[in-house]
Amino acid sequence: MTKVIIQEDVCKSCGLCVRLCPKGVLAPQTNHLNIKGYYPVEVAHPEECIGCMSCAMTCPDVAIIIEK
Repeated sequence: MTKVIIQEDVCKSCGLCVRLCPKGVLAPQTNHLNIKGYYPVEVAHPEECIGCMSCAMTCPDVAIIIEK
């Protein structure tokens, strides 16, 4: 099983990973601010992850780690 880890304090909530995920695994949070004042992305549907790494490769802040 693939595990998606979001480094919340690094994420600036640009949304690139959310838009590029082919399975809709990620979603923006609306109730939790990180230390930078952004709403970080959350792993909403971890069971849907296929390990394609689209999210991690497109994140400009390198805030996503994929573990297989």
